[in-house]
Amino acid sequence: MTDKTYIESINISGFKSLKDINLSLGKSNLLIGSNGSGKSNILCFIKMLKFMHDYRLGEFVEQQGGANDLLFGGIRTTNKLKAEIGIRTKNGPIKYEFTLKKYPNDLLSYDEEKYTFPKDGNQVTIEIALGNLVELAIGDLASGFGTKIFREKHYTSEPFAKNIVTEISQFLKKLVIYHFNDTSEKSNFNIRSDYQDNNFLHPDGGNLAAILYRLEQEERKRYDLICNQIARVLPVFDRFIIEESYGKVLLRWKAKGLDKTFGVHLTSDGSLRFFALVTLLNLPKEMLPNVILLDEPELGLHPKAVVLIGNMINHVSHHVQTIVATQSPLLIDQFEIEEITVLDLVKGCTKCRKLILEEYRHWLDDEFTIGDLWLKNVIGGRP
Repeated sequence: MTDKTYIESINISGFKSLKDINLSLGKSNLLIGSNGSGKSNILCFIKMLKFMHDYRLGEFVEQQGGANDLLFGGIRTTNKLKAEIGIRTKNGPIKYEFTLKKYPNDLLSYDEEKYTFPKDGNQVTIEIALGNLVELAIGDLASGFGTKIFREKHYTSEPFAKNIVTEISQFLKKLVIYHFNDTSEKSNFNIRSDYQDNNFLHPDGGNLAAILYRLEQEERKRYDLICNQIARVLPVFDRFIIEESYGKVLLRWKAKGLDKTFGVHLTSDGSLRFFALVTLLNLPKEMLPNVILLDEPELGLHPKAVVLIGNMINHVSHHVQTIVATQSPLLIDQFEIEEITVLDLVKGCTKCRKLILEEYRHWLDDEFTIGDLWLKNVIGGRP
């Protein structure tokens, strides 16, 4: 992964339960812990970075219930959110730092923004003038306001910095948290999608039919692999039957030994999520983001499917970074112990700790699995 841009570290102070955490990340990362320990809060913070990049911070704050709900302990306890993101690029390590402060009308506004990048063997820091971002935030909460750090005009005197910012911008643009939760009758799985909407899989899997249609036409071996992997867990599954009509495609599949095809309304929730996960984790490199973020991918899956998904996550992490939050002992067992970060909630604050092999080697030598150690609360993060 040395030629890939990925997140090396995240330091956060004052976001939801994340009073003060320092998270070190590698190419494959598993976050484990009990309900409410802060796993989803870490993914939510990364989601906020995407909104910030898209100049939609105000929208994000509104969706999350306002600044009072986002700041640790509420605005009476915390009035600023501080963060430092370490990003590894082909040009070297970059640090992006920002501070968001509480503002009237339950908003957050920029208080400080800067980044540090390597140049001529040294680390150079540039601070960004924030101008009238606050006024913009108040004037248009619906569209929100955004970071100035990616605006080209700030780097006319520093061409190298412009290249760095462009690279980071492209990286943040493709940050996606995949959570194939909504499989109801009104979900996007049930809706005909534009067959040309097939460059990347949507976070909710709503364009799954278009993605599979493209793979069947252009990447037949990969398409066949996806079908074969699904059949390992769902033996009745034969293949997808996706036909284009007036520019639209709809998700359907065929059962072995039957001429009948099945639509989303006749498919179980777990099977739909499994279809989406298997497809995502077997996409060609050019259709993948730099970072795949998955929030509890085990939901609704058969144990055999959980094991298979874990193996696929390990495989795809050779090409892109993966960050997965889970409560599944079976999924935990598919990862190396050094890839696991344990989260605990202590007096309302999330504490995180990377596991070290030597501390648990004697347990593993006695044929306990990592999942066993989690269930027994040996490694913390009490289930």
